[in-house]
Amino acid sequence: MNTPNPRDPLHGIKLTQILDELLERYGWDELGRRIPIRCFTMNPSISSSLKFLRRTPWAREKVEALYLGKQSSSDTVADRGWSPDDDKKA
Repeated sequence: MNTPNPRDPLHGIKLTQILDELLERYGWDELGRRIPIRCFTMNPSISSSLKFLRRTPWAREKVEALYLGKQSSSDTVADRGWSPDDDKKA
């Protein structure tokens, strides 16, 4: 039996729901700018993006981080998206 994890903010939220909400807020162009992966920038579709994100953990982590940033505050680093300069600051 699975026990719900109250510390996981994504518990019970499907990847489809996350992608739908991000698309509603940003659209494909802005989503591709914030998370520069081909499934968002080259002929994007929900089905191809879901396939890619389910098979690619690093990309899914970026999408989830953007989603969580959207949920908590509209001015967080996660909401602005990732950029190569972020890694240099750490």
